[in-house]
Amino acid sequence: MRCGIFDSGIGGLTVAGELLKGGVFNRLIYFGDTARVPYGGKHESTIIRYSLEALEFLRNFDPDFLVVACNSASAVALEELRREAEFPVVGVVEAGVEGVVQLARQRGLSNPPILLTGTKATINSNLYQRLLKGRGFTKIYPIPTPLLVPIVEEGLWDGPVPEAIFTHYFSNLPREEIEIVVLGCTHYPFLTPLFKKYFPNSGLVHSGKAILHYLTRYYNLPIGRYKDPKIEIYASENVKGVRETARRWMAQIGAPLSEGF
Repeated sequence: MRCGIFDSGIGGLTVAGELLKGGVFNRLIYFGDTARVPYGGKHESTIIRYSLEALEFLRNFDPDFLVVACNSASAVALEELRREAEFPVVGVVEAGVEGVVQLARQRGLSNPPILLTGTKATINSNLYQRLLKGRGFTKIYPIPTPLLVPIVEEGLWDGPVPEAIFTHYFSNLPREEIEIVVLGCTHYPFLTPLFKKYFPNSGLVHSGKAILHYLTRYYNLPIGRYKDPKIEIYASENVKGVRETARRWMAQIGAPLSEGF
């Protein structure tokens, strides 16, 4: 079973890594639109157009599923993609909300304070907020954190630059009260150690883990169905760099990469 995955850049590799570890597909085809990253500061119509172009590219591989591994595209382009695609299209926002529900249950919390991070497009779409409120969560702190995307694209996953940006965004928050942090951009799991440092008492909702759970629950895709899943990586610019980042990330999380990748 083949799954197409696209993101504005390298962020969707955090989703691809979880799908590789989960073995729910035997072939992943990843497309990073690195020539036009980030999507989060662009107009909705532009994000929709870029998303439909990604769909057209991935159609060449005859996928059985499409995973929109970009929160900005999931927030504003999902319905257009579903109308155009002849296969299921799954976005990370709906999966992320399910991840919040599951984490709150695990922690025995009915209405925990939630920090929602993401790009401007994701936060301004208000989709996360509406879906979370629809599930009974009313204590939401939505904060656009767009500077985190370019530093991840530059490979600055730790050190003084991301730490200064975290201080800029989060220093005025009641950090000790936050119970759940939604990593509302697939670039943000690269910064997981910093999120844990700044919010040591909080659980993190990671789009990759959330979408794996979502696919198994709502599409009955069994974990471990495929023992040797493969991934192919394409990009609109600097595909070599994307592949190098994939090697680094997959090694870090223990996701399988086939020999010769």
